[in-house]
Amino acid sequence: MNNHILIIDDEANIRDLLSRFLSGIGYRVTSASSVSEALRAARREPPDLMISDLQLEDGDGLAMIAQLKSELPQFPVILLTGVLFDREAVDKVLNNIVSCYLEKTSPLSKIQETVQSLLPLPTED
Repeated sequence: MNNHILIIDDEANIRDLLSRFLSGIGYRVTSASSVSEALRAARREPPDLMISDLQLEDGDGLAMIAQLKSELPQFPVILLTGVLFDREAVDKVLNNIVSCYLEKTSPLSKIQETVQSLLPLPTED
């Protein structure tokens, strides 16, 4: 079975773009538009990797990530956000919670490279 990625973003165009792109390269993708929807989805079917925005309409993406990581500590998380952070702050604070941080303006090739570094696609023998 393909590796499962959960995408959380309150912007439908971002969710749809990432879902289509990552599905197209072989991942199984579930998407959620809110904290509550993401929590239900992750508890129903734990992801192998999560990509989340920071600011969501119904809550704080970072708090949601921390909550899910306390329940399901094994999966890596990519924080994909329009909020710009100082790299030093990311290294000191966010790296305790997320695997990496990417800006929403990152090219799809960079997102693919990051996803595949954290969750390689299975190879067919």
